[in-house]
Amino acid sequence: MFVSGCTENSEEIDEQDSEIDSKQAPEQQTVIVGVGPWGTAYSSSYVIKQVLEEAGYNVELDFVDIGVAYQGVVLGDLDCYTDAWVPTCHEKYMEKYGNQLETLGSNMNGTRIGMIVPAYVPIDSIDELNDHTEEFDGKIISIEPGSGTVRMSEQAIVDYKLEGYELVTGSEIGMLSELKSAIENEEWIVITGWTPHWKFSRWDLKYLDDPKNVYGDDEYIATFVRPGFKEDNPGAYAILDRFNWEAEDMNWVMYEVEKGASDEEAAAMWIENNPDKVAEWLGEE
Repeated sequence: MFVSGCTENSEEIDEQDSEIDSKQAPEQQTVIVGVGPWGTAYSSSYVIKQVLEEAGYNVELDFVDIGVAYQGVVLGDLDCYTDAWVPTCHEKYMEKYGNQLETLGSNMNGTRIGMIVPAYVPIDSIDELNDHTEEFDGKIISIEPGSGTVRMSEQAIVDYKLEGYELVTGSEIGMLSELKSAIENEEWIVITGWTPHWKFSRWDLKYLDDPKNVYGDDEYIATFVRPGFKEDNPGAYAILDRFNWEAEDMNWVMYEVEKGASDEEAAAMWIENNPDKVAEWLGEE
């Protein structure tokens, strides 16, 4: 190591060297990334994992429910989470935990949440659902209870007075399986969904208009980190702070997984195909 200038205080030099070494030795540091139970969280987490590993960090993925992700970052059990949907979808978690964690801002703009039907279904708005309860078998198919999507959909049932409908919760995989089966048989189905997602690459789908704006305007996905992470790991913090990509990027990763690639393989292919963007995150440009 080269130190400019001269000093007679060897202890001061040793302390400075130790501080610089700690910031330049990522292989000695581990970053724990929280991963929520959805494809968006998987795609961003596996991509940022490999980028951090390229920078020399050890990275662990911790697969958790959404509430645990927020709580884990606040408590310091997780270093970061890259799939916070704000301002509407994760509103209740931000109200509870937002002032206890550090938000690095948007890593993706132009996302969206709402009710979705196959393009062949001849309705265009949520307020038309009551006219077709029988065709939809009185069901709105959704994902895990406790998710922001479910919370907003429960409110939509109230606000639109969809008294003949049941919100069927389960998992993203289960919801998509029902969607696939319905489309193969050209049946009517309404699901809750979001953009980005590979389903729009595979099937011809459309959002139902939301005149009451229950699902809010366009969302964005944010990254947040635990208190003190910047001081403990400034290099990894800087990479996460620069992490920003487009909905089309995430959709590409998720669709590769749907076509058979593993999450690791899809992330690696995207990184290989986007060296300039990765270099920007790494601070090389």
